[in-house]
Amino acid sequence: MRMGVRLWARVWAALRPYDPLRSIKAALQLLVVVSVLITTLLVIVAIHSATELRVITIFSIIACLLITQFVAHGLTAPLREMTAVARAMAQGDYSRRVARVRRDEVGELAETFNRMAADLEAVDQHRKELVANVSHELRTPIAALRAVLENVVDGVSEADPETMRTALQQTERLGKLVSQLLDLSRLDSGAVRLDAKPFEVWPYLSAVLKTASLGMEGAARAGSRSRPRADVHLHLDVSPPELAAYADAERLHQVVANLVDNAVKHSPPGGRVTVRARRGIGPGSLDLDVRDEGPGIPESERNRVFDRFNRGAHPGGDGGTGLGLAIARWAVDLHGGDIEVAESPRGCRIRVTLPGSVPAQR
Repeated sequence: MRMGVRLWARVWAALRPYDPLRSIKAALQLLVVVSVLITTLLVIVAIHSATELRVITIFSIIACLLITQFVAHGLTAPLREMTAVARAMAQGDYSRRVARVRRDEVGELAETFNRMAADLEAVDQHRKELVANVSHELRTPIAALRAVLENVVDGVSEADPETMRTALQQTERLGKLVSQLLDLSRLDSGAVRLDAKPFEVWPYLSAVLKTASLGMEGAARAGSRSRPRADVHLHLDVSPPELAAYADAERLHQVVANLVDNAVKHSPPGGRVTVRARRGIGPGSLDLDVRDEGPGIPESERNRVFDRFNRGAHPGGDGGTGLGLAIARWAVDLHGGDIEVAESPRGCRIRVTLPGSVPAQR
């Protein structure tokens, strides 16, 4: 049975160039054949009915023109519709589509055109969301910084260390957001190139965690409004201790720092964040896990957690921008690796897999 179906599929594919419904060439050939047949039939009628030849010629021309007009209208209708849709897209309307009513090359072109329109609509929607989100994220620290400075200028508050510390916090938050946006811009444009080199994992990750720990202590001393987390303990687990990997140190630092920062923000008081590193499958490859003891990520959110400005079920609660995990994903993609939310009995576990070899630049 299956053999017969496959054979029929091959025969149908071989006959496709001769199917007038699936090939413009075959449709035009059929038009010529029909026109010739009509003319021949009218000539035969004229011979047997003693009708003048010029009358038959006029009727033949009219019949051929009508058939040609009918076929041409059917062939060009999708093209006219595509022209109208393209003009609407030029004016910013990406919602219109071309109805695919043909199965030939024009129908395939219409389907491709619709896919392009859908991609452009998604890009335009993403652009609008990006502008809206960036505007919102920039407005918050700018408004806070302006309020602090206005209070100082108006004499409402003194320019004491506490007030200046508050202004500095908002400035640092603004600078962090701008830096993240620049990172994403470089990643999107392909301006970032990997400078992968072998390195020892233990001292490298130890330095990253030390920097993160100093940042947490500094935020706690400054009295940061976004929850000082000096009470969260950072733990490093590397096995074997002499483990070495092959990656871009600067890009990997972005990955680990953003994952640790995200884990710390969602850890409970006195919680623990563990960074676990193991040897991967290939030479120089690396398997990296960052775990926390927080509420975890619902399964329904795991596919969107790496989207830009996505802050899950905690929007605005920690002062984050929702860009950290997006930057981590792009940096991992540059290495040709994978990043995902893995199953964990407690808290959240982000798994990063780096292949250990430099992929072709994309």
